[in-house]
Amino acid sequence: MIIRRLANSFALVCAAIAYDACAGESALRFMSAGSPTEITASVQKPDGGGPFPAVIIMHDCSGLGPRSSGAPARWAKHLLADGYAVMMPDSFTARGLPDGVCTAARNLAIAANVYVRSGDAYAALAALRALPYIDGKRIGIMGGSHGGSTTLAAMVAASDSYAPPDGFIAAIALYPSCSARYGTWSTVQQYGSYGPVTGYAGVYHPLAPLLILTGELDDWTPAEPCRELVERGRAAGYPLDIRVYARAHHSFDSDRPVRYIAARNNNSSANRYGATTGGNAEAWADARQRVNEFFVANLKTKQ
Repeated sequence: MIIRRLANSFALVCAAIAYDACAGESALRFMSAGSPTEITASVQKPDGGGPFPAVIIMHDCSGLGPRSSGAPARWAKHLLADGYAVMMPDSFTARGLPDGVCTAARNLAIAANVYVRSGDAYAALAALRALPYIDGKRIGIMGGSHGGSTTLAAMVAASDSYAPPDGFIAAIALYPSCSARYGTWSTVQQYGSYGPVTGYAGVYHPLAPLLILTGELDDWTPAEPCRELVERGRAAGYPLDIRVYARAHHSFDSDRPVRYIAARNNNSSANRYGATTGGNAEAWADARQRVNEFFVANLKTKQ
Protein backbone atom coordinates (compact mmCIF):
# COMPACT_ATOMS: atom_id res chain seq x y z
CA MET A 1 0.00 0.00 0.00
CA ILE A 2 1.15 3.57 -0.72
CA ILE A 3 0.69 4.65 2.89
CA ARG A 4 3.10 1.92 4.05
CA ARG A 5 5.71 2.84 1.45
CA LEU A 6 5.47 6.48 2.49
CA ALA A 7 6.72 5.81 6.02
CA ASN A 8 10.07 4.83 4.51
CA SER A 9 10.03 7.37 1.67
CA PHE A 10 9.56 10.28 4.09
CA ALA A 11 12.88 9.47 5.73
CA LEU A 12 14.53 9.32 2.30
CA VAL A 13 12.91 12.60 1.24
CA CYS A 14 14.24 14.40 4.32
CA ALA A 15 17.72 12.94 3.81
CA ALA A 16 17.79 13.99 0.15
CA ILE A 17 16.58 17.59 0.52
CA ALA A 18 18.68 20.10 -1.38
CA TYR A 19 18.67 23.64 0.00
CA ASP A 20 19.48 26.83 -1.90
CA ALA A 21 19.54 30.26 -0.28
CA CYS A 22 18.60 33.37 -2.20
CA ALA A 23 17.54 36.91 -1.34
CA GLY A 24 14.32 36.96 0.68
CA GLU A 25 13.49 33.29 0.34
CA SER A 26 14.85 29.77 0.11
CA ALA A 27 14.46 27.04 -2.49
CA LEU A 28 14.04 23.38 -1.59
CA ARG A 29 14.36 20.42 -3.92
CA PHE A 30 12.94 17.01 -3.03
CA MET A 31 11.52 13.89 -4.64
CA SER A 32 7.76 13.70 -4.98
CA ALA A 33 5.95 10.90 -3.21
CA GLY A 34 3.54 10.74 -6.17
CA SER A 35 6.00 10.09 -9.02
CA PRO A 36 9.78 9.80 -9.55
CA THR A 37 10.14 13.55 -10.04
CA GLU A 38 12.33 16.12 -8.29
CA ILE A 39 10.16 19.03 -7.24
CA THR A 40 11.40 22.55 -6.55
CA ALA A 41 9.60 24.68 -3.99
CA SER A 42 10.12 28.23 -2.76
CA VAL A 43 9.96 28.90 0.98
CA GLN A 44 9.39 32.29 2.60
CA LYS A 45 9.28 33.03 6.30
CA PRO A 46 8.42 35.97 8.56
CA ASP A 47 11.19 37.89 10.28
CA GLY A 48 12.64 36.13 13.30
CA GLY A 49 13.83 32.68 14.21
CA GLY A 50 10.53 30.91 14.69
CA PRO A 51 9.41 28.23 14.99
CA PHE A 52 6.55 29.36 12.74
CA PRO A 53 3.31 27.68 11.76
CA ALA A 54 3.33 27.17 8.01
CA VAL A 55 1.08 26.83 4.98
CA ILE A 56 1.87 24.96 1.78
CA ILE A 57 0.19 26.59 -1.23
CA MET A 58 -0.59 24.32 -4.18
CA HIS A 59 -0.74 26.39 -7.37
CA ASP A 60 -3.57 26.39 -9.93
CA CYS A 61 -3.49 25.04 -13.49
CA SER A 62 -1.42 28.01 -14.68
CA GLY A 63 1.53 26.92 -12.53
CA LEU A 64 4.23 29.19 -11.13
CA GLY A 65 5.96 30.10 -14.39
CA PRO A 66 5.55 33.13 -16.66
CA ARG A 67 1.86 32.39 -17.29
CA SER A 68 0.96 32.06 -13.62
CA SER A 69 -2.33 33.56 -12.47
CA GLY A 70 -0.41 35.21 -9.64
CA ALA A 71 -2.92 33.98 -7.04
CA PRO A 72 -0.43 31.88 -5.03
CA ALA A 73 1.87 34.88 -4.63
CA ARG A 74 -1.05 37.09 -3.54
CA TRP A 75 -1.99 34.60 -0.84
CA ALA A 76 1.65 34.14 0.20
CA LYS A 77 1.97 37.89 0.83
CA HIS A 78 -1.00 37.90 3.18
CA LEU A 79 -0.03 34.71 4.98
CA LEU A 80 3.49 36.02 5.60
CA ALA A 81 2.01 39.20 7.06
CA ASP A 82 -0.14 37.04 9.34
CA GLY A 83 2.93 35.24 10.72
CA TYR A 84 3.08 32.04 8.65
CA ALA A 85 5.96 30.57 6.74
CA VAL A 86 4.85 29.73 3.20
CA MET A 87 5.99 27.03 0.79
CA MET A 88 4.96 26.91 -2.90
CA PRO A 89 5.91 23.68 -4.70
CA ASP A 90 6.12 23.81 -8.51
CA SER A 91 4.41 20.64 -9.73
CA PHE A 92 4.56 21.45 -13.45
CA THR A 93 8.02 22.66 -14.53
CA ALA A 94 9.84 19.47 -13.58
CA ARG A 95 7.26 17.48 -15.52
CA GLY A 96 7.80 19.46 -18.72
CA LEU A 97 4.75 21.71 -18.27
CA PRO A 98 6.23 25.15 -17.40
CA ASP A 99 3.26 27.00 -18.93
CA GLY A 100 0.74 25.02 -16.90
CA VAL A 101 -2.06 22.71 -17.97
CA CYS A 102 -5.04 25.05 -18.37
CA THR A 103 -4.95 24.59 -22.14
CA ALA A 104 -2.49 21.69 -22.41
CA ALA A 105 -3.30 18.45 -24.20
CA ARG A 106 -5.07 16.21 -21.73
CA ASN A 107 -2.73 13.29 -22.39
CA LEU A 108 0.16 15.49 -21.22
CA ALA A 109 -1.64 17.08 -18.28
CA ILE A 110 -2.36 13.68 -16.70
CA ALA A 111 1.31 13.47 -15.67
CA ALA A 112 0.57 16.17 -13.09
CA ASN A 113 -3.02 15.38 -12.15
CA VAL A 114 -4.36 16.19 -8.70
CA TYR A 115 -3.72 12.71 -7.33
CA VAL A 116 -0.06 12.82 -8.40
CA ARG A 117 0.20 16.31 -6.97
CA SER A 118 -1.10 15.15 -3.60
CA GLY A 119 2.16 13.19 -3.47
CA ASP A 120 4.01 16.44 -4.14
CA ALA A 121 2.16 18.00 -1.21
CA TYR A 122 3.19 15.32 1.28
CA ALA A 123 6.80 15.29 0.10
CA ALA A 124 6.73 19.08 0.53
CA LEU A 125 5.39 18.60 4.05
CA ALA A 126 8.33 16.34 4.93
CA ALA A 127 10.81 18.81 3.44
CA LEU A 128 9.26 21.75 5.27
CA ARG A 129 9.35 19.93 8.60
CA ALA A 130 13.10 19.47 8.22
CA LEU A 131 13.66 23.24 8.45
CA PRO A 132 14.68 24.43 11.94
CA TYR A 133 12.42 27.50 11.91
CA ILE A 134 9.22 25.56 11.13
CA ASP A 135 6.80 24.24 13.75
CA GLY A 136 6.26 20.81 12.21
CA LYS A 137 3.10 20.18 14.23
CA ARG A 138 1.30 23.22 12.82
CA ILE A 139 1.30 23.01 9.02
CA GLY A 140 -1.71 23.55 6.78
CA ILE A 141 -2.36 23.32 3.06
CA MET A 142 -4.36 25.45 0.65
CA GLY A 143 -4.77 25.87 -3.09
CA GLY A 144 -7.00 27.28 -5.79
CA SER A 145 -8.62 25.51 -8.77
CA HIS A 146 -6.24 22.65 -9.74
CA GLY A 147 -4.49 23.33 -6.42
CA GLY A 148 -7.83 23.28 -4.62
CA SER A 149 -8.64 19.91 -6.14
CA THR A 150 -5.15 18.75 -5.15
CA THR A 151 -5.95 19.85 -1.61
CA LEU A 152 -9.13 17.76 -1.61
CA ALA A 153 -7.18 14.77 -2.95
CA ALA A 154 -4.47 15.21 -0.31
CA MET A 155 -6.87 15.58 2.61
CA VAL A 156 -9.22 12.67 1.97
CA ALA A 157 -9.00 9.65 4.25
CA ALA A 158 -8.55 6.72 1.87
CA SER A 159 -6.68 3.42 1.86
CA ASP A 160 -4.42 4.57 -1.00
CA SER A 161 -3.68 7.99 0.53
CA TYR A 162 -0.16 9.39 0.66
CA ALA A 163 -0.97 10.90 4.03
CA PRO A 164 1.12 9.91 7.06
CA PRO A 165 -0.62 9.67 10.44
CA ASP A 166 0.59 13.17 11.41
CA GLY A 167 -0.12 15.10 8.22
CA PHE A 168 -1.67 18.49 7.59
CA ILE A 169 -3.85 19.75 10.43
CA ALA A 170 -5.96 22.21 8.40
CA ALA A 171 -6.85 22.75 4.75
CA ILE A 172 -8.53 25.34 2.52
CA ALA A 173 -9.67 24.57 -1.02
CA LEU A 174 -10.47 27.58 -3.21
CA TYR A 175 -12.90 26.88 -6.07
CA PRO A 176 -11.90 23.19 -6.40
CA SER A 177 -13.51 20.58 -8.59
CA CYS A 178 -15.80 18.60 -6.31
CA SER A 179 -16.94 16.38 -9.19
CA ALA A 180 -13.85 14.16 -9.04
CA ARG A 181 -13.44 10.97 -7.03
CA TYR A 182 -12.00 11.51 -3.56
CA GLY A 183 -12.05 8.35 -1.49
CA THR A 184 -15.62 7.05 -1.55
CA TRP A 185 -17.01 10.42 -2.73
CA SER A 186 -17.87 10.89 -6.41
CA THR A 187 -20.42 12.42 -8.73
CA VAL A 188 -22.34 10.03 -10.93
CA GLN A 189 -24.52 10.44 -13.99
CA GLN A 190 -28.04 9.18 -13.45
CA TYR A 191 -30.84 8.99 -15.99
CA GLY A 192 -34.27 10.32 -15.17
CA SER A 193 -37.43 10.92 -17.16
CA TYR A 194 -35.95 13.97 -18.87
CA GLY A 195 -32.45 12.68 -19.55
CA PRO A 196 -29.16 12.55 -17.62
CA VAL A 197 -28.85 14.29 -14.27
CA THR A 198 -25.95 14.55 -11.85
CA GLY A 199 -26.11 12.48 -8.69
CA TYR A 200 -23.72 11.87 -5.84
CA ALA A 201 -22.29 8.83 -4.11
CA GLY A 202 -20.26 8.27 -0.96
CA VAL A 203 -19.02 10.70 1.68
CA TYR A 204 -15.93 12.88 1.67
CA HIS A 205 -13.98 12.14 4.87
CA PRO A 206 -11.33 14.81 5.53
CA LEU A 207 -8.29 14.06 7.65
CA ALA A 208 -8.54 17.47 9.35
CA PRO A 209 -10.79 20.57 9.29
CA LEU A 210 -11.35 21.71 5.71
CA LEU A 211 -12.90 24.91 4.35
CA ILE A 212 -14.09 25.39 0.75
CA LEU A 213 -14.44 28.87 -0.75
CA THR A 214 -16.05 29.07 -4.19
CA GLY A 215 -18.09 31.28 -6.50
CA GLU A 216 -21.78 31.13 -7.35
CA LEU A 217 -21.10 31.87 -11.05
CA ASP A 218 -18.20 29.44 -11.46
CA ASP A 219 -18.58 27.67 -14.83
CA TRP A 220 -15.26 25.80 -14.53
CA THR A 221 -15.60 24.06 -11.16
CA PRO A 222 -19.26 24.61 -10.22
CA ALA A 223 -20.25 25.26 -6.63
CA GLU A 224 -23.17 22.84 -6.37
CA PRO A 225 -21.12 19.60 -6.12
CA CYS A 226 -19.06 21.27 -3.40
CA ARG A 227 -22.20 22.18 -1.46
CA GLU A 228 -23.28 18.56 -1.63
CA LEU A 229 -19.82 17.26 -0.68
CA VAL A 230 -19.82 19.48 2.41
CA GLU A 231 -23.43 18.77 3.40
CA ARG A 232 -22.95 15.00 3.21
CA GLY A 233 -19.65 15.17 5.05
CA ARG A 234 -21.02 17.37 7.82
CA ALA A 235 -24.04 15.09 8.22
CA ALA A 236 -21.56 12.27 8.82
CA GLY A 237 -19.84 14.34 11.52
CA TYR A 238 -16.76 15.51 9.62
CA PRO A 239 -15.20 19.01 10.03
CA LEU A 240 -16.17 20.61 6.72
CA ASP A 241 -17.42 24.09 5.90
CA ILE A 242 -18.16 26.07 2.73
CA ARG A 243 -18.74 29.64 1.63
CA VAL A 244 -20.27 30.31 -1.80
CA TYR A 245 -19.78 33.88 -2.97
CA ALA A 246 -22.69 35.51 -4.78
CA ARG A 247 -21.91 36.99 -8.20
CA ALA A 248 -18.36 35.56 -8.09
CA HIS A 249 -16.66 33.56 -10.85
CA HIS A 250 -13.78 31.11 -10.81
CA SER A 251 -10.59 32.81 -9.57
CA PHE A 252 -12.50 35.37 -7.54
CA ASP A 253 -9.20 36.03 -5.69
CA SER A 254 -7.59 37.30 -8.92
CA ASP A 255 -6.64 40.93 -9.56
CA ARG A 256 -7.62 40.52 -13.23
CA PRO A 257 -10.93 41.34 -14.94
CA VAL A 258 -13.57 38.73 -15.69
CA ARG A 259 -13.01 37.08 -19.07
CA TYR A 260 -13.96 33.94 -20.95
CA ILE A 261 -11.25 31.91 -22.71
CA ALA A 262 -12.48 29.27 -25.14
CA ALA A 263 -9.25 27.24 -25.17
CA ARG A 264 -9.33 26.26 -21.49
CA ASN A 265 -9.88 22.60 -20.71
CA ASN A 266 -13.19 22.34 -18.89
CA ASN A 267 -14.86 19.05 -18.03
CA SER A 268 -17.88 20.98 -16.73
CA SER A 269 -18.61 22.36 -20.21
CA ALA A 270 -20.75 20.48 -22.73
CA ASN A 271 -17.91 20.44 -25.28
CA ARG A 272 -15.20 20.15 -22.55
CA TYR A 273 -13.66 23.54 -23.39
CA GLY A 274 -14.05 27.17 -22.35
CA ALA A 275 -14.20 28.78 -18.90
CA THR A 276 -14.66 32.15 -17.24
CA THR A 277 -12.30 33.61 -14.64
CA GLY A 278 -11.90 36.96 -12.94
CA GLY A 279 -11.59 38.76 -9.67
CA ASN A 280 -14.34 39.89 -7.33
CA ALA A 281 -13.23 42.49 -4.79
CA GLU A 282 -15.94 41.70 -2.26
CA ALA A 283 -15.29 37.96 -2.36
CA TRP A 284 -11.52 38.51 -2.20
CA ALA A 285 -11.86 40.67 0.92
CA ASP A 286 -14.13 38.17 2.65
CA ALA A 287 -11.91 35.25 1.66
CA ARG A 288 -8.85 36.91 3.19
CA GLN A 289 -10.73 37.31 6.47
CA ARG A 290 -12.04 33.75 6.46
CA VAL A 291 -8.64 32.29 5.61
CA ASN A 292 -7.09 34.28 8.43
CA GLU A 293 -9.74 33.18 10.94
CA PHE A 294 -9.61 29.55 9.85
CA PHE A 295 -5.84 29.26 10.11
CA VAL A 296 -5.73 31.15 13.42
CA ALA A 297 -8.24 28.67 14.84
CA ASN A 298 -6.55 25.58 13.41
CA LEU A 299 -2.84 26.42 13.17
CA LYS A 300 -2.05 29.11 15.72
CA THR A 301 -4.22 28.11 18.65
CA LYS A 302 -3.87 24.32 18.32
CA GLN A 303 -0.76 22.56 19.58
